Amino acid sequence: MSEPAENWVTNPLAGYEPGQLGEMETWWVERQKALELAGYMLRPRYRPDWKPSWIGTNKYFLNCEDGQPQKRRLVMDATRTSDGKTVILKRLLVESEGPYELQINRLFSSDPLVSNPRNHCARLLDVIELPNDAPIMVHSHLRPFYDPPFNTYGEFVVFFGQICEGVQFMHEHNVAHRDCTSENIMLDPSRMYPQSFHPVDIWRRKNFRGNAKKYTRTRRPPRYLLIDFGHSRLYDPANGPPLDEPLSGGDKSAPEHQDQKTPCNPFPTDVYYLGNLIREDYLQKYHGLDFIKPLIADMVQEDPKRRPTMDEVVTRFAEIRGKLSAWKLRSRMARNNEIWPVAAWRSVGHWYRTVGYVLARKAALPELK
Repeated sequence: MSEPAENWVTNPLAGYEPGQLGEMETWWVERQKALELAGYMLRPRYRPDWKPSWIGTNKYFLNCEDGQPQKRRLVMDATRTSDGKTVILKRLLVESEGPYELQINRLFSSDPLVSNPRNHCARLLDVIELPNDAPIMVHSHLRPFYDPPFNTYGEFVVFFGQICEGVQFMHEHNVAHRDCTSENIMLDPSRMYPQSFHPVDIWRRKNFRGNAKKYTRTRRPPRYLLIDFGHSRLYDPANGPPLDEPLSGGDKSAPEHQDQKTPCNPFPTDVYYLGNLIREDYLQKYHGLDFIKPLIADMVQEDPKRRPTMDEVVTRFAEIRGKLSAWKLRSRMARNNEIWPVAAWRSVGHWYRTVGYVLARKAALPELK
């Protein structure tokens, strides 16, 4: 998983001015011309002739578009010059995760797997090869799956079903993700945000002028995708169940990883990661998810051998989903800590929208057709 931004973003080091380029950003500036020749234009902030727009004004740098630093160590946003599409560039660490990440990306972005609707791996669009540098991968500009929050149980059910299907598909092809945690699950925003949004401040318009225009998941269903395959590995089934040393990812709570050295089968750990995501981010924070509690409890069993396989998870969840009424699926997902006046106000707005969805024949299970 990519590392957070450097501290200088809001608390610059001695000798740095607020909003000044950091060392990691400078790496991209030095390659801006080469990237432009490859068909990718960086934002004005990362061009060699950049002059901060807030200099000589009373503006705070973070209120300016060119004051928005990219917040991931190996990642940069860019515009594909051929069509104006916003994309994400990622440097590969050749000495560690890079070779595996590129291998897995190419596997699921090539025929015949790339066209399979059960494949939820974010598609690799391009690989940029610059002289004396590691390869740079190009992906579509995606959005965290949890933003905006789910409005209905139906939206949540579709999300969980798609991600389980995606990890199941990886397992069927003998690949363990090994870091399928919240920061590595995204949504394709092209339908919900048809005019896109800013690559750093994702709540603002792409041009940084006002809030990004969005639609709900029910009105314009997104597709959910898995990213970041630096920890992923392809195993040979002829060698039997794999045993591999633990890797440190976004979720460090897997029981089998606590000594950080005992080799274990990574496939049950993927099951744990998905179950723990739902347990910590939804079961512990939202009302009304009793229907999924037994499945999640099995997915996070302390003994990996007692956890269901992803095939079993998908089968059991399909049975659970089939028993949910349209009323339940259209109901609002409410957080445990909502105070009643707020809950009442939100419920009124929710049912007002729901009537519109019903009249417009929007499905209770909003799936991309």
